[in-house]
Amino acid sequence: MRILIDYRPALTTRSGVGEYAHELARALAADQASPGGQAGDDITLFSSSWKDRVETAGLTGLAVIDRRVPVRVLNFAWHRLEWPTIESLTGRAFDVVHSLHPLLMPAKRAAQVVTVHDLDFLSHPERTRAEIRRDYPALAAGHVRRADHVLVNSRFTAAEVERTFGVPAERLTVCSPGAPPWTPRPPDVKGDYVLFLGTLEPRKNVGTLLDAYATLIGRRPDLPELVLAGQTTRVAEPWLARLSQAPLAGRVRAIGYVAPGDRRALFEKAALLVMPSFHEGFGIPALEAMTVGVPVVAAARGALPEVLGDAGLLVQPSVEALADAMERVLTSPEHARAMAQRGIERARVFSWRSAAAAARDAYAQAIDRRRARDHA
Repeated sequence: MRILIDYRPALTTRSGVGEYAHELARALAADQASPGGQAGDDITLFSSSWKDRVETAGLTGLAVIDRRVPVRVLNFAWHRLEWPTIESLTGRAFDVVHSLHPLLMPAKRAAQVVTVHDLDFLSHPERTRAEIRRDYPALAAGHVRRADHVLVNSRFTAAEVERTFGVPAERLTVCSPGAPPWTPRPPDVKGDYVLFLGTLEPRKNVGTLLDAYATLIGRRPDLPELVLAGQTTRVAEPWLARLSQAPLAGRVRAIGYVAPGDRRALFEKAALLVMPSFHEGFGIPALEAMTVGVPVVAAARGALPEVLGDAGLLVQPSVEALADAMERVLTSPEHARAMAQRGIERARVFSWRSAAAAARDAYAQAIDRRRARDHA
């Protein structure tokens, strides 16, 4: 197969969709090169930006096509005009093209695959920004229905897409992220801080987390500090302003975006990870934490229950529920160790090799469907 993957989400900050794009591409290449793997595929990454270029380190076995076209310009042309086709833009032909978001990459001949990570942009557009707010609510339904195949990262999202967009189950493939190749830390590590990792945006429910942590400060003055790790957005300014005011002053740190190569060390010293999100299509930080052996407190929303299984402590994303759950983990070493061990075992269920196999099968189905449409 001649496969083209839209690598633009991984071009700058690799969080969420960007990490998914990067690791899936690497897994496809690794599977092709491994004994017994699927050899013979031609895998190309596509990128476009006026100023940012693809960093090719770690992308062995993958070709790169990089065009100096501003992202916003190309997105407007693709989303609103469905032009130019990827064949004309790259000067090459492909069997299948894969968009890492729910809007199609225009193609003249190639089968078209999209990935839907979640549908929060439909139910809560106020939580989104920029082109996601402008284009996704208006266009996603039509694009997803027209796609030759649809990848989703969880069974939860698959059910949402089937119900909301009317996409039949046979055109949906669950392609979950894999656990990182990290060795679990020793079981007696206590940890120095409570960790939040994710973009500081409305659906992550950061304000409620700060309220819950402030509640705990009143109960337990010896509470470890809270570290907010992740890219900031404009809507995060009120949350960040609170960090210089009592009772959070000196107790909470915002450290900004953490590069993939630094995340293992960040988890190593965490007492627990808290994910209070209103909605998650998967929740990669939870999987990363479990891999290291960090207990996870998470909202019982979206795909988080599916990812954590019985390994995490799932609660409603309210102030009191989050505060009680964090206190329980922090004050019971036995409970924390049991959660950590269950998390390590749970993380082994998810692998990028399985994700690559699922994606490759979806590509083959998409090609068959495109050929059938062309023949008809």
